[in-house]
Amino acid sequence: MSYGKTVAIILAGGTGSRVGWDVPKQFVKIAGKKVIEHTLDVFQNHPLVDEIYVVINPNYYEYFNEVILSKYPKIRKVLNGGNTRQESSRIGVFATEDDVENILIHDAVRPLITSDIITRVIKALENSCAVDVVIPAVDTVVVSDGHKILRIPPRGYLYYGQTPQGFKRKVILKAHKLAEEEGFDNATDDCSLVLRYDLCDVTIVQGSKTNIKFTYDVDYYLLDILFQLRNEFILDENITRDHIESLLSALRDKVIVVFGGTSGIGEKIVDISRGYGAKVYPFSRRLGVDVSNPQDVERAIKEVYEREGRIDYIINTAGILYMGPIQSRELKDIQNEINVNYLGSIYVTKFGLKYLAPNGAIVLFGSSSYTRGRRNYSVYSSTKAALVNFVQAVSDEISDKGQRIFIVVPERTKTPLRIRNFGYEPDETLLMPESVAYVTLLALTSGITGVPVPVRKSVEEKTLRKLGLID
Repeated sequence: MSYGKTVAIILAGGTGSRVGWDVPKQFVKIAGKKVIEHTLDVFQNHPLVDEIYVVINPNYYEYFNEVILSKYPKIRKVLNGGNTRQESSRIGVFATEDDVENILIHDAVRPLITSDIITRVIKALENSCAVDVVIPAVDTVVVSDGHKILRIPPRGYLYYGQTPQGFKRKVILKAHKLAEEEGFDNATDDCSLVLRYDLCDVTIVQGSKTNIKFTYDVDYYLLDILFQLRNEFILDENITRDHIESLLSALRDKVIVVFGGTSGIGEKIVDISRGYGAKVYPFSRRLGVDVSNPQDVERAIKEVYEREGRIDYIINTAGILYMGPIQSRELKDIQNEINVNYLGSIYVTKFGLKYLAPNGAIVLFGSSSYTRGRRNYSVYSSTKAALVNFVQAVSDEISDKGQRIFIVVPERTKTPLRIRNFGYEPDETLLMPESVAYVTLLALTSGITGVPVPVRKSVEEKTLRKLGLID
């Protein structure tokens, strides 16, 4: 279904005065990327967003064009912002072309915006001329004159507004023209202009509690934690098979190293990526390479590099799991589990970065258990939690080189490792390894770095089945 040409205007004209830092908040680095890069990633990868305009702080115009612009092919215009949010928004709206149907306006410093929120806004614009993203107010809101409370509105009618806000172009264009004629210039958002001039009703769609705005210094620490827990969703419900095929065609002639590549998820990654023309080199204990042995890891990576002259992607799916309460565990098994699951990934990363292409990526594998220690596999789940921290830190270290690292965190998956430890489980309760493989390879073709990438049976696998990519 076509929703008309959609342009996202990213407002990045802030100065960071509330935080008092040396650079504006949009250029502060969190989880391996600048805040504005996290924001742009989501709009760049959204299938219903056609173009992006960035309205930038004029002092950072050249910096943005030199350092960030080339990473985002959908950016069509970079515009110097104004003295107020309203002025910057007006600059972006006035710059849109006549063939634009929908305009989304989003704060650059809301980096945890999700693809599904953007989808809800665009879909709502089919039947509305203005859409706001909101969440219910959970705190009591008081109206005061600054000295005493005047009234307390019923909380059931109150919501917190977020962005992106969506508009039919002709409506928001008229709103800004009327405001300009009136000389009104202190609107804190764009929906208020539509309401001020009674141009149409404003529809609301559900936002997210984590779609917070980086306003105060404490928000930096909140965002840092939220990014660590964030799930970077790869498959939008509107994605088509042709779009997926187009993304995966980028794997042709790429050189990929896969540790744990002879069984389970690793084997599926090898098979699928070869099907798209990649040059894939699998390694495993079966082939004489143990990821817990640093010499094995470096030798394998070096051999591929010397043969091909480059390595584009390195993936480590190798892992082991021993069950049982910590008191009854054998020390040698605990050490082996840590060596394979944690140190193995460190070795793959350390030696991999030495040979990785400047725009290459490393993929590690975690588990949905990283968010909470699980009874009877405390060592396993804690190593997976440690890897999330590790990925976040390394992503920050390598970001200036253009290299990336992220971690895939699938739900329970039908692999030999799981079958050995849990026995028979109905297929309908488990992910298929090929689902995890597809999501991993799609994530490689994106700009994702420093975050967990989930794979869920009810979402990603369901979408892949619907599109006929898996049986």
